[in-house]
Amino acid sequence: MTSLLPQGDEINLQLGWPSPQLFPAAELNNASESVLTNPEIASQSLIYGPNRGYLPLRSHVAQWLGKTYYHDKSGVDEDRVCIAGGASQNLANILLRFTDSSYTRNIWMVEPTYFLACPIFEDCGFVGKLRGVPEDEEGIDISFLRDSLARVEGERAQLNGHDAPRVKTAVAGYEKIYKHVIYCVPTFSNPSGKTMSLRRRYELVNLAIEYDALVVSDDVYDFLWWPEKKSLYPCHTKVRLPPRLVDVNREIDPDSKWGNTVSNGSFSKIVAPGVRVSWAEATPAFATWLANTGATWSGGNPAHLSSTFIEDLFSSGALEKHISQKLIPTYAARYYGMVDAIQKYLEPLGVQITTGRPFRANLVDSQDEVILAGGFFLSLTIPEGYASAAVLAKAAIERYKLKFAYGKMFLIKGDDGSAKRSLNTFADSIRLCWAFHTEKQIEIGIKRLRDVLLDHKTL
Repeated sequence: MTSLLPQGDEINLQLGWPSPQLFPAAELNNASESVLTNPEIASQSLIYGPNRGYLPLRSHVAQWLGKTYYHDKSGVDEDRVCIAGGASQNLANILLRFTDSSYTRNIWMVEPTYFLACPIFEDCGFVGKLRGVPEDEEGIDISFLRDSLARVEGERAQLNGHDAPRVKTAVAGYEKIYKHVIYCVPTFSNPSGKTMSLRRRYELVNLAIEYDALVVSDDVYDFLWWPEKKSLYPCHTKVRLPPRLVDVNREIDPDSKWGNTVSNGSFSKIVAPGVRVSWAEATPAFATWLANTGATWSGGNPAHLSSTFIEDLFSSGALEKHISQKLIPTYAARYYGMVDAIQKYLEPLGVQITTGRPFRANLVDSQDEVILAGGFFLSLTIPEGYASAAVLAKAAIERYKLKFAYGKMFLIKGDDGSAKRSLNTFADSIRLCWAFHTEKQIEIGIKRLRDVLLDHKTL
């Protein structure tokens, strides 16, 4: 993976990694020393971990989520939380526990999609069963998804035989297997940068309930937000962040044993990817069953030692300080720098930033609103008159030492319909990441992109 790091004067605006210069190495060193020099905690941290994760960390995560989304530390109970070894690993665990490829019809993925999720779904038995769902200005296209689900269920109803899981049966101990899985990144989406509207979140959860679907939402960017307008930064008051889909599900169907959503969160973007610690929130029954995979029963929680370090960051206040005083100021400055450079160098060429309908968040202590920006990415649309995004990307690497992600990378693997739809939507889009490089490097990268475009005019 380290071979992906830019060398020399290369600029890699494709790389969706946090900047190593921002890793809290000193804080992690202090945390590890605090844990490993305390005989009682050290003995707990170096033995097999409990399946659901280190309880003090689960408690801190629950309080933190409650404070963030409900403005009340008691808003989320620790029984709804389990700890895992990263959001990618946890996505695989979710599929292992709650799907059966002989019964679960399809994996529905918002297109353009986070393309590295496709092989995770395929590894879990869904080769040829991945299906794309377009985005509109508010996020996932609910009408398209509803029609697609209805069509698939209609076709299934025409089949002879008992429609039930054939492998992961209730007799085998699998109490809940979903008919469908819907995968999305609702807030500051990767790759489009869009934030799903409030209305669309409720529509999606209601649809999932109707069709026995599990919505897996990657909620990994929510904590990295700032005002879209530079003049409003810093925002000195709390805002009401978009409710996660798991919050909406809890409101709509509070008595459901399993629910129809799971929030997949991670410390990779807010601490460092190498710590390999993440969390999931869902109903207590769901969280318990998710944590009890065969591998975890055998080896214990995979993130146990690192979990004790993260818990110490919570206890000392270092984590929230790191987010508020280091990450957000740095990433906000890089975001504003990228937007300024795009407006200066690319908009005169007809290039547009396309991140959907703005999400207007209410301030906690007033009815005032602020338009949110955040996450790691924004998306550009290349107008007619230039070579395709794929051609531009190839030339950028070969001649300009510039790398960026482009539309066709974000197709749904194996879905011919996704490829066809992309020709009129995102095929010639470009995704840029501001998280890795400095503001100066970002501006150099945008200038190089301008030069690539000027050298590849077709009209």
